[in-house]
Amino acid sequence: MCLINYGDMLDKFWNGASLGCPDGLAPWLRDRGSLTQRIQQRCARFAVRGVRSGLARIALDEAALLGVAPQHLAWSREVFLYADDQPVVFAHSACARQHLRGAWSAVSGLGNKPLGALLFAHPLVERRPLHYKALRGAHPLYQSAAAALTGMAVATPDNETCHARSPLLNPLPQAGEEANDRYASSTLINPPGRLWARRSLFYLHGAPLLVTEVFLPEILRLAQAV
Repeated sequence: MCLINYGDMLDKFWNGASLGCPDGLAPWLRDRGSLTQRIQQRCARFAVRGVRSGLARIALDEAALLGVAPQHLAWSREVFLYADDQPVVFAHSACARQHLRGAWSAVSGLGNKPLGALLFAHPLVERRPLHYKALRGAHPLYQSAAAALTGMAVATPDNETCHARSPLLNPLPQAGEEANDRYASSTLINPPGRLWARRSLFYLHGAPLLVTEVFLPEILRLAQAV
């Protein structure tokens, strides 16, 4: 893995700083190492579950970053990372479909193996800067991530399944200790008013792969257990 600083020009849609995030979450958001490895070091049992992958229409900002025309399908993979049987991260990755036959051919056959193990083991993979966003309930990534918290699903007009936001939401968290408590105390029927996420581009032989990680409330309990 090559860690190269290319500046913050590439992702104009998300923020280059994680201002306003709970203090306890900041180390998770800002760490540039392998998230998979960081979680594994803090739990007895790690697992990748709920794997969904294939061709899909991705968000417009994701398509712009990957050079995919908005009307075209891209390869997409969505998984939940579990630590000691608790969901701690929702991960979403995407790349242009032509790269599945080239630089990123290995990702299509990952199954329930963590993507991070592949990315951080390859010496030619380059990671661009991290960008951050506090996702609110209307955001598609929030809705997908909240599936692990609410278990609620609704049908979309395209007959695809997406996960609905719980009607019982906490107020927006504030910075500091109170925000940590509010984020970590979210429950199956009371998820937080927003979920913090980060994303970055990984390049291999000039081909971009976008990886987004949404942090679920249980991640703070995991951090506290260290």
